[in-house]
Amino acid sequence: MTLLPGLLFLTWLHACLAHHDTFLRGHPHTHGTPRCYSAEELPLGQAPPHLLARGAKWGQALPVALVSSLEAAGHGRRHERPSAATQCPVLRPEEVLEADTHQRSISPWRYRVDTDEDRYPQKLAFAECLCRGCIDPRTGRETAALNSVRLLQSLLVLRRRPCSRDGSGLPTPGAFAFHTEFIRVPVGCTCVLPRSV
Repeated sequence: MTLLPGLLFLTWLHACLAHHDTFLRGHPHTHGTPRCYSAEELPLGQAPPHLLARGAKWGQALPVALVSSLEAAGHGRRHERPSAATQCPVLRPEEVLEADTHQRSISPWRYRVDTDEDRYPQKLAFAECLCRGCIDPRTGRETAALNSVRLLQSLLVLRRRPCSRDGSGLPTPGAFAFHTEFIRVPVGCTCVLPRSV
């Protein structure tokens, strides 16, 4: 009897994923082949309206929702890699009482905007851990007794790929199709015990 809820959940999940796959493919007559668009039909940076209307609620996902506030604050940096020198802050509780969660955490992080023109949504907020270790709440300084690790969230995105509009199999210049893809997006950081002492 204890297996029944798990089996029901798996059945529901399979049905949901099948539904997602059906509407993300485009026209129902394509029999599994995504529709091939020209640049005139769909300018760069746009996705087909029927996918946006019936698809995943991207605007509600944290990595999408944060982008506008990051860009407004001037923190949007395109394709920037984490700096080699980790800037682990000194945590002073009296200075961060009103700060956001990512600044008050003992595994603090910052956000950057990752841009990929072949992905929809093109811009996503990626979290970067500021410390290798974690901050000791008593001293406010980094300790190696714990490790900071990123928390990853699976996000459904659309990926643009070249396609053939004449059925020859050779890519038509400027033509593309949308394929679904799950990517892992870092949304925050947490503290864990080291794997070895």
